Amino acid sequence: MTKKREIQSSVKDESLIVKRREQMIHGAVTLFKEKGFHRTTTREIAKAAGFSIGTLYEYIRTKEDVLYLVCDSIYDEVNARLDRLDLEEGSLETLVKALEQYYILIDDMQDEFVVMYQESKSLPKDALGYVLKKELEMTALFERLLEKCVATGELSLTPKEIVLASHHLFVQGQMWAFRRWALDDYTVEEFIEMQTKFLLRGMAGEKITIQGA
Repeated sequence: MTKKREIQSSVKDESLIVKRREQMIHGAVTLFKEKGFHRTTTREIAKAAGFSIGTLYEYIRTKEDVLYLVCDSIYDEVNARLDRLDLEEGSLETLVKALEQYYILIDDMQDEFVVMYQESKSLPKDALGYVLKKELEMTALFERLLEKCVATGELSLTPKEIVLASHHLFVQGQMWAFRRWALDDYTVEEFIEMQTKFLLRGMAGEKITIQGA
């Protein structure tokens, strides 16, 4: 697991740091989406978060730190939601549940996903490297689930197919955030059901019957 990138703060109260940074994230996401990272000022972020610019700098050093926090909040939430499942079980049922949790997360954090992919190029080199590593770690969760399904005979995939399929599972869900404007006729439940059917049947053909599909 990639070590979390440390952001310096002059405040020692960890619970207050978490609270204030969550406020920054929510305020910054709206601004970054509407104006873009470069056109948004730290003063605007502070105002959107509900405190002064002086208070903002007690919790971060640069505007890039705020963008990093936006990106990291996504990965923290992915881990939190998938931790609810028994990923070691490695069944097809667990894979379907993991996809459901991940796609519901995308629905809940649509703006964060859009901002992350549009603006992460603005991160310093070390922070961008961290973000890319975390992306691979999230994809690896699906890769391990697919490997276990192959081991139990529920799926038949080569090692290279497993790697590509894991990326496919990860990216296809993000379509809900990027193409939401064109999918107004779909509920998130319909999206999850159809995407799961398309993805799993694409990996295993008509052998798989998905409940409700």
